[in-house]
Amino acid sequence: MEHRQLGASGLFVPVLSFGAATFGGGNDFFKAWGSTQVAEASRLVDICLDAGLNFFDTADVYSQGMSEEILGKAIEGRRSRILISTKATFPFGEGPNNQGSSRLRLIKQVEGSLKRLGTDYIDLYHMHGFDGNTPVEETLRAPDDLTQSGKIRYIAASNFSGWHLMKSLAISDRYGWNRYVGHQVYYSLINREYEWELMPLGIDQKVGALVWSPLAAGRLGGKFQRNKPAPKETRVAQGGSPVPEAVVNEEIFYNVLDVLNELANETGKTVAQIAINWLLQRPTVANIIIGARNEEQLKQNLGAVGWNLTVEQVKRLDRASDVATIYPYWHQRQNLTLNPLPKFY
Repeated sequence: MEHRQLGASGLFVPVLSFGAATFGGGNDFFKAWGSTQVAEASRLVDICLDAGLNFFDTADVYSQGMSEEILGKAIEGRRSRILISTKATFPFGEGPNNQGSSRLRLIKQVEGSLKRLGTDYIDLYHMHGFDGNTPVEETLRAPDDLTQSGKIRYIAASNFSGWHLMKSLAISDRYGWNRYVGHQVYYSLINREYEWELMPLGIDQKVGALVWSPLAAGRLGGKFQRNKPAPKETRVAQGGSPVPEAVVNEEIFYNVLDVLNELANETGKTVAQIAINWLLQRPTVANIIIGARNEEQLKQNLGAVGWNLTVEQVKRLDRASDVATIYPYWHQRQNLTLNPLPKFY
């Protein structure tokens, strides 16, 4: 398993991590992701560790804490071998302070996550989304204090816009606080908006990308095909997709699927493996979060590493997935000598 440095930190992470959102199935939304319980979760952790994947991602809101609890039990006795990522910001519990990234709430949520995970420290702690109600200084000072106390090791953002992230980094620099070293983002062959601003920002500020839903909620998992009915057993059909249907351009989707199928025939790899491998060759990408309801899915996704698409194959996927940018990016791209694109090849 290849390891990559996460942003400007000294932390090296495997290029694949396991997303434990499939653990628990605490409500209808998460049941569509999976309902993995402790025994099966332990087996999946075994498979990951055997493959060199020792990085596990969860969040307080995944099945309202059940994901963290099950992951904690699944890793008992082997914590020293494992990296854990978890998050807070979105609604959890009751009362007027049940969401956001205030000092009060972050300290409470870290303490809760530590208890549920059965550990005394978190390797990578994310703000799950930007809190526009809390001063950024307050949001950043709390995890800096938690880092000083040893309860978390590194901090990261998730689902921030460009100005959210840049303002946060600037404030950390101003006060000498810990910076966000990673940004957990949605990025896939179907939706490449991450490249427009967040990727150049990541390059400039040395913030590594940790990609969620690399298969666009299973749309690129090999079950969808042009001119065939959409499968009924997928997360999309069951209402568990974190990627809204409205943001998926159907023409682009099927054009991408056509090329993925062509490349599957050429390489002997699966559609899903090719879609993940394409992401692994993009600038700033340090880690891709893979999910799996069962051993078969996990082993298939693990097969995305250890080989690479050729540059020509990557370019074919780039052409199939290309879309017109929105303002101001189309305007900036009229003069690439002033605003050069990231170096994709």
